[in-house]
Amino acid sequence: QVQLVESGGGLVQAGGSLRLSCAASGSFFSINAMGWYRQAPGKQREYVARITSGGSTNYADSMKGRFTISRDNVKNTVYLQMNSLKPEDTAVYYCDADVVLTTRAQVHVWGQGTQVTVSS
Repeated sequence: QVQLVESGGGLVQAGGSLRLSCAASGSFFSINAMGWYRQAPGKQREYVARITSGGSTNYADSMKGRFTISRDNVKNTVYLQMNSLKPEDTAVYYCDADVVLTTRAQVHVWGQGTQVTVSS
């Protein structure tokens, strides 16, 4: 079984920064793309960013320039550096990953989420 565990969320003032982490654990062969989504109260889950195993990145237009996604393939961990945070960035942030199991079957896994609250 593969698990993703996020950390690094919290309360920050507008203009501040946070760094989220998401570590994969369990038994698997490899991890392909990893990414981040967020869901604000009363809103649908929203795409934030994605990174391939080779390091290619993609961002939602509204996140470009403020958020940076990176990963450590040795630690099986993806990060989201968030700068110049705004109150509208308040949400639960979820990581996801496309995981190749030891059977070579591919599964999509979600983390449990971490709360980010930006005060004005």
